[in-house]
Amino acid sequence: MTVDGDVVLRPARTGDGAAVFEVTRQSIRALAKGHYSEAQLAGWMGDRTPAYYEDLIAQGRMVVAERDRRILGFVDAEAGEVTRLFLLAEAAGAGLGRRLLEIGIAAARAGHAGPIRLEATINAEGFYRRHGFRTTGRGVFSHGLGGDPIEVVHMEL
Repeated sequence: MTVDGDVVLRPARTGDGAAVFEVTRQSIRALAKGHYSEAQLAGWMGDRTPAYYEDLIAQGRMVVAERDRRILGFVDAEAGEVTRLFLLAEAAGAGLGRRLLEIGIAAARAGHAGPIRLEATINAEGFYRRHGFRTTGRGVFSHGLGGDPIEVVHMEL
C-alpha cells in the first residue's frame, strides 16, 4: 500500500530487524529527549539487538513504512493492544504516525471486542490523545532486557 505517493506500508519481513532496531533507537534518542533522563535514554534499548526485532517480525504482526527502501517507522499490535509504534524524527508530524496507528488499532481489534490499550511514552501521550485515546493511569515499563525503568502512560480507546 502506498501512502502520500512515495511511502509504502507493508508487512515487515525477515531481514528488516536491523532497520527496525535503528528506527526504535533513533526515535527514542530524538523524540523522547527532554522527557526522560539521559540515563534512561542511554539504557532504553537495554540488551535488545536486531535479532530481538527479527523474532518480533517472525510473529507476523508488524507493519513498516518505507520510502526508497528505507524504513521510516513501524507498528506492532496484538489482540487488544498496540504494542509498539516508532517513527524516525524526520518522519514525525506528516501524518505517517496517524496512518500506522490506524493499522495498529485495526490489528488490535481483530478478534477483540474490548478496549484497545497501549503504553505510551510521556512524549507520545498528546499524539494518542489527539487520536481518541484516554489516559487511564501511569506506570513503569521495564522491558526486561536491561536498562533503567521507563515511565509510561497507560491509555485506552
